[in-house]
Amino acid sequence: MNQLGKTERDLIKAREDKREKLEAAGLEIYPAKSDRNYTVKKVLDSQKEFIAGNENLKLAGRIISLRGHGAIIFADLVDESGKIQLFFKKDNLGDDFKIIELLDIGDFVGATGKLFITKAGEITLEVSEFKLLTKSMRPLPEKWHGLSDIETRYRQRYVDLIVNPEVKELFYKRSKIIQTLRNFLINNGFLEVETPTLQPIAGGAVAKPFITHYNAYDRDVYLRIAPELYLKRLIVGGFEKIFEFARCFRNEGVDATHNPEFTNLEFYWAYADYEKLMSFTEDLMRDLVKQVFGKMEIEIYGKKVDFNKKFPRVTFDKFTAGKNTDDAFKIGVKATSDPTFVINHPIEISPLAKKKDEKTVERFHLILGGLEIANAFSELNDPIDQKERFEDQVKRKEDEEQHPYDQDFIKALEYGMPPTAGWGMGVDRIVMALTGSKTMREILLFPFMKPEDK
Repeated sequence: MNQLGKTERDLIKAREDKREKLEAAGLEIYPAKSDRNYTVKKVLDSQKEFIAGNENLKLAGRIISLRGHGAIIFADLVDESGKIQLFFKKDNLGDDFKIIELLDIGDFVGATGKLFITKAGEITLEVSEFKLLTKSMRPLPEKWHGLSDIETRYRQRYVDLIVNPEVKELFYKRSKIIQTLRNFLINNGFLEVETPTLQPIAGGAVAKPFITHYNAYDRDVYLRIAPELYLKRLIVGGFEKIFEFARCFRNEGVDATHNPEFTNLEFYWAYADYEKLMSFTEDLMRDLVKQVFGKMEIEIYGKKVDFNKKFPRVTFDKFTAGKNTDDAFKIGVKATSDPTFVINHPIEISPLAKKKDEKTVERFHLILGGLEIANAFSELNDPIDQKERFEDQVKRKEDEEQHPYDQDFIKALEYGMPPTAGWGMGVDRIVMALTGSKTMREILLFPFMKPEDK
């Protein structure tokens, strides 16, 4: 078991030799199934009943430690639900005991036996029968630590998940956040829909798109930068409350809070406006925090935040100290810890929002923990006004990120769209804030990485 002084190639060769011995003994190394009848968590939760009933249990999982010598060997076995100790005894296993010498940390095994509690008080399965389910041909690292390993952890996330249980917990929490958001909307009468990922026009936001080619139609198309314009077409078509978890793509820079591929949650609500959405957003955030954490006061990047309190509202011009620039807005965002609505944005940066007056629109951002979490506004539903704003955007030819002119969307508005409020949340951003993650790559299972030779 000692790996000191051995190269990875030496360790792999040792495993290859063990595989050959297993094959020579006529043992199946990669069987198609196991006969597991309980998870580790079920066994641990019901240990008293299993011990009292003297029941034979069948477990399966990955070996993460092997220790002992002679006629007694202990191992730790993990499945997705938890960890349990296995006890291998030569008297119980006979000739099969020799096979344990051919096992390695990382192998998957199935083990049958009865539960007991050791003198040290540890719940243990005394193995009467076991079977190799998968031979691991590469050694797991004993531990991954320090900044020097972060790139490798992201590149080989499958190993990261094996050796760092806290990483797996992070993604359980991400899933819980998404599930809670979905349930809240469904419980409030929203219908989940799906819109195209490949689009003829990169619309719905101001961003630089990814371009690809549709061979069947021999034309270039764009990976969507937002689902907005298609969702509003559905409002025109008669749906009144709809939402989508949309995978979006923006061909832009990468930093701690931006990734070219990301998940956006958008919903559209007929006969609502941005004022109604702010109250709804407060309710949604409170439900999210309660369901995920079981309490209303949690820590966001080192500061206690009480979500029971009403979220303050600050106008865009005051938030940016009257400068109304992108840099001034970003500075304000970074300085904001508590959930805060920044309202009434300049019209020139909001081509799809309804006017509040000649200079501003009915729009808000939700800021939390120095991150932009959500963006929402009363939707522009006047086709003439929308056409003029598209045309104004097209005139900005020097800007790679101007909003393109979408003739079909104008046509849809000409059929009539009721007063509507639209809302978008960066799912990755809210996961970052609620889990205290410092970069977006931490909460993406497989962030895009540069080739290792670059």
